[in-house]
Amino acid sequence: MTNYWPNCAYKTLEISPDHQLLVTDDFLRTYLQRPELKLVAESCANERSLHQRLTESPRAEIADSEIAAMVDQDIQENYRIWLRFRARMLSASSLESFYMSLFKGAGVDVPPLFVAHLAQIFVRHILGDEPHPMEVRMSELFFRPQIISVIEDGIVMGADNEVVARNGEAGETGNIMDLLKGKSMAMRSADLDVLYEENAAEYWPRNEGFDFAVQLNFGHEPINHFCRVLEKWVKHFLGVQVRLTPMQQIADPKWSWHVGLDAAATEVLNKLYNKDPLDAEELARIICLFRLDFLDQAAVARAQEGKPVYMAIAMNDQKLLKLKPQNVLFNLPLAKVS
Repeated sequence: MTNYWPNCAYKTLEISPDHQLLVTDDFLRTYLQRPELKLVAESCANERSLHQRLTESPRAEIADSEIAAMVDQDIQENYRIWLRFRARMLSASSLESFYMSLFKGAGVDVPPLFVAHLAQIFVRHILGDEPHPMEVRMSELFFRPQIISVIEDGIVMGADNEVVARNGEAGETGNIMDLLKGKSMAMRSADLDVLYEENAAEYWPRNEGFDFAVQLNFGHEPINHFCRVLEKWVKHFLGVQVRLTPMQQIADPKWSWHVGLDAAATEVLNKLYNKDPLDAEELARIICLFRLDFLDQAAVARAQEGKPVYMAIAMNDQKLLKLKPQNVLFNLPLAKVS
């Protein structure tokens, strides 16, 4: 059993008989230790008192006057956001139900950082305690933006954007930076910080470093592992079994449905579907295409029975892949439940 990503607080949650995640007091306490709410030397007496109260009773009702009594206005706002987040979370039947509710109605009203944290918890839950390390690395795409670089021979590399940016700001010339600047793939080995099948086990001792780059080309194992994670994601949230297959192009005259897995992919797929003109730069944003097939046709809307759904991941203008895993949960052509 591998306890990866221990700092995501997954182990503080309870699991219901139907495999849904349930919020606990210990889980709520972990938010009080996040940078947004953690006490610092400058914390005033009122902030310290409120923090202690919530540590002892994480579900305690807090009046706005108690928040307003804190000196730091930024901290006041952080507490208001957190308490609104907590209230919505506790009113839901499960953490999954809460997550789904975030994308309905007026839109997401919580910080993206919190949404990404939930996505990390869910993929941790879905993958279980004995996953393939490459699946775990590819599931990082669900909650951490990747910087994309196309190097020699059309090789597409993805690396954690925050790690690459941090290395750059520190003036380091680490292996990921060298790789993304064009270092030869012929030299790839464990010390290049590239994760592939042969060295995949090396992910475990560095599982919270997010410092392995991966190759994202069609036909390579990381993309296949990404497909397996996305299949499990759909099964967990929607109860629908699907099969994803990577593709190099869509040559379907009866193309009837597609889902972009990020904003950039949605834009390109919409143009392809509508036969709008696309220049070479726009097409080059596509990292990989996918075909999704439903293994249970009873789950599909009648008009879409027997037909595939096409998907894509793409980089934006800043060469970032910013996956929106909720897209697949809300945009599949499912039969309506009566």
